[in-house]
Amino acid sequence: MRRDSRPLRGRTVVVTGAARGLGAALARALDDRGARVALLGLEGAPLQEVAGSLRNESACWEVDVTDDAAMADTARQVRTRLGPASVVVGNAGVAEGGPFADSDPQVWRRVIEVNLIGSAATARCFLPDLLDTHGYYMQVASLASMGTSPLMSAYCASKAGVESFAHALRAELAHRGVAVGIAYINWTDTDMIRDADRYAVLRELRAHMPAPARKVYPAAQVADRLATAAERRATSVYVPAWLRAVQPVRACLPAVVTHVARTELPRLERTQPFEATGLLGAGGHADEGRDTARRSERGSADGPGG
Repeated sequence: MRRDSRPLRGRTVVVTGAARGLGAALARALDDRGARVALLGLEGAPLQEVAGSLRNESACWEVDVTDDAAMADTARQVRTRLGPASVVVGNAGVAEGGPFADSDPQVWRRVIEVNLIGSAATARCFLPDLLDTHGYYMQVASLASMGTSPLMSAYCASKAGVESFAHALRAELAHRGVAVGIAYINWTDTDMIRDADRYAVLRELRAHMPAPARKVYPAAQVADRLATAAERRATSVYVPAWLRAVQPVRACLPAVVTHVARTELPRLERTQPFEATGLLGAGGHADEGRDTARRSERGSADGPGG
C-alpha cells in the first residue's frame, strides 16, 4: 500500500499561542500540509486574521491556556467543530528578563504558569482526543531547556520544566499509541525577540553567545521544520540542526555560563543598570493587560478592605 505523502491531510491539528509569531507561522505551515487547524490564543482579532489567511477549514478560540475549565470547554468545541485532534502543539509562551532579586513575583509566576502549567493544561484537555486518534503531542521547548541564561530565570525554569514534562508524558503514553515530541528551538524572529533586543543587557547577552548560537531564524523557516516533525511524529526536532550536538555536553553548560557571567555581568551593569522588562513582546503585553484586568476584577469583587 502506498504511504500517504501528506499524513496531516484532513487531520485536526491544535496550535496554542497561534495569534502571532511562531504559532501563526506554524498554523500556516500545517495548513499548507492539508490540516484543519484549530488556533488558540489570547488575542481574538489576530487569531481571526491568521485563520482567515488559511486555505483549509480552520477555526479560532480566544482562551487562556492556564484556565483549566476554559481549556476543557475549548477542547469540546474543537472536537465538535473540526473533529478530534490528531496533533496538538503546546506552543504558547511568554518571557521576561531582568535580575531575579528585583523581579515582580506576579510576572515571574505568570511566565511559569503560561509556559509550563499552560502546556500541561493543553495536553490534559486534548489527551482524550489523542488517545482516540493515536495522535501526537509536540511540546515547544528551547535551547534554554538544555542550558541556562542569567537574567532569564523564569523562562529557563519553565522551559526546563516543559522538557521534563514531555519526557514523562512520552513514557506514560507510549504503550497507548500516543507519540510525544520535543521541539528544541533557538532564537526565532518574533516580536518577543525583537522586544528583548530593545533592552541593552539582553541584547548584549545574546551578542556574547558564539556566532551560531546568536543567529535569529525566520519564524516561517522554524515552523516548516516543526510541521515536518509533526508529520513524522518525531521524538525530537532541533532548529537549527546543530542544537542536537548540545545534548551530549549540556551538563557542562551551567558552569560555562557562570564563568562568562562572572566577568560580563559586572561590565554590563557598569554600562547600564539592569532592569526588569515585564512580559516581552506584543503577545506578552496582551497577556499582562489581561492579567491586570483579572486582578482588578477580583479586587472589585472583594470590595473595600477585601
